[in-house]
Amino acid sequence: MNPLIWHKVAAISGMAALGLGTYGAHGFKPTNPSYKEVWNTASLYHLVHTAALLGAPMAKNPNIFGGLLATGIVAFSGTCYAVAFLEDRTYAKVAPLGGLAFIAAWGSLLF
Repeated sequence: MNPLIWHKVAAISGMAALGLGTYGAHGFKPTNPSYKEVWNTASLYHLVHTAALLGAPMAKNPNIFGGLLATGIVAFSGTCYAVAFLEDRTYAKVAPLGGLAFIAAWGSLLF
């Protein structure tokens, strides 16, 4: 796979991160205010790791680094968005797997 594909993945993820972050800041009005913080955490991790995706083509193993970051964004941030939007922590069990994917992505830069 062409490593530059990660720039396109970052572009799509960045647009989603900004859209979801904007919605969270201006349109998201949960019944329970604690879910606002969950949304903000999802948005922060989504945007930070999207920025990291821009560096994937420079990694020694770009597809491993990029794939793990993308997996982490979907599994961690996606789960947090769902938990906050639905105001239901049932789905929160997937989030730690996303966190592990983030850790593995950063760790992959060691090899």
